[in-house]
Amino acid sequence: MKTFITSLSFVLLSSLSAHAATPAAKEKDIVDTAVAAGTFKTLAKALTEAGLIETLKGPGPFTVFAPTDAAFAKVPKADLDALLADKVKLKAVLLYHVVAGSVPAADVVKMADGSKVKTVNGASFTLGVKGSKVTVDAANVTKTDIKASNGIIHVIDSVIMPK
Repeated sequence: MKTFITSLSFVLLSSLSAHAATPAAKEKDIVDTAVAAGTFKTLAKALTEAGLIETLKGPGPFTVFAPTDAAFAKVPKADLDALLADKVKLKAVLLYHVVAGSVPAADVVKMADGSKVKTVNGASFTLGVKGSKVTVDAANVTKTDIKASNGIIHVIDSVIMPK
């Protein structure tokens, strides 16, 4: 019995020591935040195909206008398959959804309707602002200010394409 109690004490102390040594959970980066949401599976697949996972796990900060799985479902299957197969075009499209810096919704709604916003791919999209309703090209912003350790995600309902 004494051996059992000693063993149990050792296991409990070891567990407590290991738990105490584990750092507190840190805030997730943009990629991990999107994956955890569960509605960005196609975006995560596209980022992987384009080789952009490490970029968006980097220090940033970034603002990502993230299309949901439902947004990608609006793209005809043949077009989406072709896009996923063309790494150069895919990368350009995905980086068109990313703005350098952290731009919260409070700053976005202060911008002028029709403003051109430069994206990480070098092209600019058109911002529509009508009160609190915001569009990015033709996509509606449906959710804002999802915080990540390296930036912000704003959810959009369509995939936007660089012009």
